[in-house]
Amino acid sequence: MKKEFIGAVAAGALILSGCGGTGGGESSDPIIIGGKPWTEQYILPHILGQYIEANSDYTVEYEDGLGEVSILTPALEQGDIDLYVEYTGTGLKDVLKQESEPGQSSEEVLERVREGYEEELDATWLEPLGFENGYTLAYSKDSGYDAETYSELAEISQSEDMSFGAPHPFYERQGDGYDDLVATYPFEFSATDSFDPAIMYEAVNNGDVDVIPAFTTDSRIGLFDLETTEDDLSFFPKYDAAPVVRMETLEEYPELEDLLNELAGQISEEEMLAMNARVDVDQDKPEDVARDFLIEKGLIEE
Repeated sequence: MKKEFIGAVAAGALILSGCGGTGGGESSDPIIIGGKPWTEQYILPHILGQYIEANSDYTVEYEDGLGEVSILTPALEQGDIDLYVEYTGTGLKDVLKQESEPGQSSEEVLERVREGYEEELDATWLEPLGFENGYTLAYSKDSGYDAETYSELAEISQSEDMSFGAPHPFYERQGDGYDDLVATYPFEFSATDSFDPAIMYEAVNNGDVDVIPAFTTDSRIGLFDLETTEDDLSFFPKYDAAPVVRMETLEEYPELEDLLNELAGQISEEEMLAMNARVDVDQDKPEDVARDFLIEKGLIEE
């Protein structure tokens, strides 16, 4: 199947072209794995791809760092990528535009997004990889704040000058973005800023901004020794990481679903944090980190 994609990424135009599979383990066409432009999402495509290639006759190509969900969803729909790792809460709110229910279990959220993607996008969610990458509002220990929950932090914002910094897409998200956050919790931020996800941790550490929506598996929380807070009103849904795959791709590559489901539950939050740290702190290559993880887990041979 011929695949062609022309889409805008960041400020420029990105033109991609490639081929999809025609079915069977002897297909000469690669499976194309996409990803988002931040550390964890540079590692995960290689975990999936290297595992696929080590355990089948399929070949893989990577479009890692392709873009955020607004880029990846149409790329998946149009067949320009075959799969990528998404987070259940993102699929629920940002793609399906459904409201989350406080206290809803991981299994319940997964079932909702699986059903919605199959009906609306001709794609499905496979089994979760084993970790959740949700949000925590984080601040520097030097700030002088003393808050363990979002509600306590919001109360402080009403009496002190407190600024908020987040990646630009966070301000545009519907349901689990900035507007809904401040509608749920009574924050009174004195200013808001947009930062690249790779920069916002340094910004809060340097005092350029007071609070950020940190990712719970981001190693820079520990690197900068940031304080984190609990979402005590269950504003954010579950964000379990799982492969999202086109239904047509699963038909074209009949071994693929079982292969990827063998990775279910294999990555703990601690393991994902450690892998992220190797890239962020030690400056190791994502593909090398992915390979080492797979070897250490006994999932591929050295």
